[in-house]
Amino acid sequence: MKIKLVSWNVNSVRARLPLLKRLIREVSPDVLCLQEIKVENACFPQSFFLDAGYSHAVIRGQKGYHGVAILSRFALTSPGGRKWASRDDCRHAFATLPNGVELHNFYVPAGGDLPDPQINPSFAYKLDFLDEMAAWFRQQNARSKKAILLGDLNVAPLEMDVWSHRQLLKVVSHTPVEVELLNQLLASANWIDAVRHFVPETNRLYSWWSYRARDWAHSDRGRRLDHIWITSPLKAGLVSAEILKAARGWEKPSDHAPVLAILDWPMMQRARAKKKRT
Repeated sequence: MKIKLVSWNVNSVRARLPLLKRLIREVSPDVLCLQEIKVENACFPQSFFLDAGYSHAVIRGQKGYHGVAILSRFALTSPGGRKWASRDDCRHAFATLPNGVELHNFYVPAGGDLPDPQINPSFAYKLDFLDEMAAWFRQQNARSKKAILLGDLNVAPLEMDVWSHRQLLKVVSHTPVEVELLNQLLASANWIDAVRHFVPETNRLYSWWSYRARDWAHSDRGRRLDHIWITSPLKAGLVSAEILKAARGWEKPSDHAPVLAILDWPMMQRARAKKKRT
């Protein structure tokens, strides 16, 4: 059995229901992780997802902005979410999938426009958030666990993750300090970047294109802000991972494209059994 996971910053879940319906029809994800749902829990369109077969959910919404959700066709245990950088923003949801896999869905702060934490509190918040994430996963000894970290991390770490490395070095999402902190997070559990596992770092790869572009596809000035990472105990079961770029061109789209990863569940079970024998 294979499990399909999709991560998508939908930029308002209620506004994207037609696109979610299309994604579910065309991709049929088993687990759907959404960011920036922009709705309180009581107003989340849970009946839509129940009708689509997602009978298990972890929803952490806020009025008007932020918010994350995990929708699953598999049973979820130990659901919850954590407060980061001393704020109550709903930017993290977690749950345990069958087979003991921890799933963490994040919406990291965007950070505003000025990459200076002394004059931009939003940027300071983002840096504190990333720093605390790395420290927490180290404390949790996440590298020894079967775990998945995904979501809109709002950092494009590699030169080929942005349309112009030189021009974006002083633009929030690709500044050296953000990249350094994201790399610390990556190292906190020896996370494996699932998409870059299949796509060489020399290839340009984006998941976000600004609404400001008249023709986003023609200009192709994107950034790879959305990620799916796995720990090494899951590596043997990683079948494929990709950014579903075509969704950015759907009618009334989010400015983010979904990210898809497929894992081989039996391979994960065999990897666990092998580890026990050794």
